[in-house]
Amino acid sequence: MTDNVAGSIGYRSDPPPSFETAAGPCPAFEVLSPPRPTAPFVFSSPHSGRAYPLEFLQASRLGSEAIRRSEDLFVDQLFDFVPALGAPLLHARFPRAFLDLNREPFELDPRMFAEELPSFVNTSSVRVAGGLGTIPRIVAEREDIYRSKLTVAEGLERIERYYVPYHDTLSRLLRDTQARFGLAILIDCHSMPSTVRTLPGGRRPDIVLGDRFGTSASSRIVGLFAGHLAERGYDVALNKPYAGGYITERYGRPAAGLHCIQIEINRGLYADERRFVPHEGLAELRRRLSEVVAKLVMDVTIEWERPAAAE
Repeated sequence: MTDNVAGSIGYRSDPPPSFETAAGPCPAFEVLSPPRPTAPFVFSSPHSGRAYPLEFLQASRLGSEAIRRSEDLFVDQLFDFVPALGAPLLHARFPRAFLDLNREPFELDPRMFAEELPSFVNTSSVRVAGGLGTIPRIVAEREDIYRSKLTVAEGLERIERYYVPYHDTLSRLLRDTQARFGLAILIDCHSMPSTVRTLPGGRRPDIVLGDRFGTSASSRIVGLFAGHLAERGYDVALNKPYAGGYITERYGRPAAGLHCIQIEINRGLYADERRFVPHEGLAELRRRLSEVVAKLVMDVTIEWERPAAAE
């Protein structure tokens, strides 16, 4: 796996960049690290950021509530237990509406920019057509974000300053985990609206696991994960309606010992989506997820972990 996600820019070991919010400087992302790595897992929450850069708010035409409609509400809190189980959690602090880390580095909509985009930019993906590229044009309710067009320079600078270091850090965590344990399993953590489109029979799942239809992770690991969730009462679907995005596609290399599973959690289980606040279900969901992950870590340790990892 290469760490080079954006052409000539490689891994950086610098502290994460920061940006200005109304409350002061904020790191672009954080790694919550375990006291000692004991599990071959890495967790990532790229869409749960809720610290809004001042310049972004000033450029937006949306009010304080409308602009939040793309957030994966409180997913970082749902999984903040994983360091205690021996795995790191990487989570973005900036919001998805500002920059979407689950896209190719340069999926950009030419309608958003004042000048012509460089030739290396992907302007024709389905995600760009829908307004949800690397720098989104709309929020989840299909409302335009910006008052006016961006310059190409500020768009590319945003990607280089925030997107590239996040993925460099994620690559490093996976590389270090695989070197230590002989394999690495990335759990890419997301949430979905409670109005998620129904499956046959009118079913609205509680949780959707995505493995790119069997290409991004061992079916055995996915099966264990789904089984433990089902044992705790959750209706679990596989790959429908979410099979995994760019992160799952890029990092999932089962033949090379790198597995990636996307998890989408129904927000209705733990949050008031209209008021952007958690409700009483969050603590119970977090508790059950911690039990599931602890059991999955034990399973993987028994079946897959390289003996030398314990040395």
